[in-house]
Amino acid sequence: MDPPGPGDEGEAAQPQPLEWRFAQVFGERAAGEDVQEVDIISAIEFDKSGDHLATGDKGGRVVLFERTDARDNAIRRELERQDVPVTRHPEFRYKTEFQSHEPEFDYLKSLEIEEKINKIKWCQTANSALSLLSTNDKTIKYWKVQEKKVKRVAVMNLDSSQSIGSSTTAIASTSSSKAPLPNGGCSDKFDCLNNGLSFPPGGYPSLRLPVVTSLEANPVARCRRVFAHAHDYHINSISNNSDGETFISADDLRINLWNLEINSQSFNIVDVKPTNMEDLTEVITCAEFHPSHCNTLAYSSSKGSIRLIDLRQSALCDNHSKIFEEHEAPGSRSFFTEIIASISDIKFSRNGRYILSRDYMTLKLWDLNMNSGPVSTFQVHEHLRPRLCDLYENDSIFDKFECCLSGDGLRVATGSYGNIFRVFGCTSGSMEATTLEASRNPMRRQIANPVRPTRTLTSFTRGVRRGGENQGVDANGNSFDFSTKLLHLAWHPTENSIACAAANSLYMYYA
Repeated sequence: MDPPGPGDEGEAAQPQPLEWRFAQVFGERAAGEDVQEVDIISAIEFDKSGDHLATGDKGGRVVLFERTDARDNAIRRELERQDVPVTRHPEFRYKTEFQSHEPEFDYLKSLEIEEKINKIKWCQTANSALSLLSTNDKTIKYWKVQEKKVKRVAVMNLDSSQSIGSSTTAIASTSSSKAPLPNGGCSDKFDCLNNGLSFPPGGYPSLRLPVVTSLEANPVARCRRVFAHAHDYHINSISNNSDGETFISADDLRINLWNLEINSQSFNIVDVKPTNMEDLTEVITCAEFHPSHCNTLAYSSSKGSIRLIDLRQSALCDNHSKIFEEHEAPGSRSFFTEIIASISDIKFSRNGRYILSRDYMTLKLWDLNMNSGPVSTFQVHEHLRPRLCDLYENDSIFDKFECCLSGDGLRVATGSYGNIFRVFGCTSGSMEATTLEASRNPMRRQIANPVRPTRTLTSFTRGVRRGGENQGVDANGNSFDFSTKLLHLAWHPTENSIACAAANSLYMYYA
């Protein structure tokens, strides 16, 4: 049974606010240490089980982490069912990494293509192999990561430990000075005595055949397919379908449907490009498949609207089945209205009933059964409204913050400036609003006297909650540094655990 959501007048007791604790950090930066641009994390994603975590960075690398306390999951779940507090936090360890994308140059358009990983999505696991999609601005790659045993030759007659250095040098010098034969051999006779290989005075009494031994298994990443040449504009999102066979990719003007087994063609299912580009008024900012209905997907726009489409209606989904948008109040329009209304990320709840959206100022939660307006609005950057001019001049107003929901649908989270992120309770009447910093002490920036969240009953199920606003300063009175921002975060699918990226560091918290 699904938990009571926003607007549900259920009799379930309100969940207690979570007490967040630091769990782990990978790639922690030392004080004063410079961060290389290529090391900055640009994507985070848990797999469906929550036992694996993937990150992508601006250098085109994908790093995989695996859970090490998975053996205790059964005991942990049993304790949770009995309402016994679990003190041990989830632990992850580095598994492997691989170079997913390289910088390229489009000679036809004289355009440099960055190697930066924009999105990562996990695919269904098969034969104990991990599968995932990664994309940069133009190219999507389908990766398979599998454990393989590395073999080596052992039990040799010669003592390779004594002669390996000299023999390698001698062979290298010989091969560099003599041209090889067409079959790859060498025209000169190989002289063992002159190549550092030592023999015992009496020779070897018998010859031993080399033996192949297997070492421990190591994860090996292999690119299975490359999906390219289908987008004229930068890819902003990819999303797997619940059928396990198809996925979508979206750019500013089009959404394409792919089959994981076919990379030679894709189907254009949404096209918002006008005949005359001067008539263009909005672009696609994000697209996401419904978690369980394979025919339904949603996409957001730069005007702050979310459109729900049904793939069964037509091959080209020009018309939406539903649209979710909030109409602006009369007289409130300004130069920045459309800019801050642009949606940077959308996420379906696990049960598919709600959609969470993030624009520059707020988080909004939408009920698929009610498109008259959001059921809840969470203020994130309201204290920055007087500084929109400054944010526009330094381009911070165009920052794209991501959002996420807990697996039980009771809470939502998003990032902000100063490497902080905020967690809100989204059940009806919830007063939970927590501000945390991406550091070893996440509660350091708690506001001394936070404003309690308020709820305005403008309609039966609509409300606005305000977290602890700090008027542009942290708890220590320091102004926010707009160069430090927490854009990417992900919530564990089954537990109250959050992974978030602060520059090149990956922080993990649990409650």
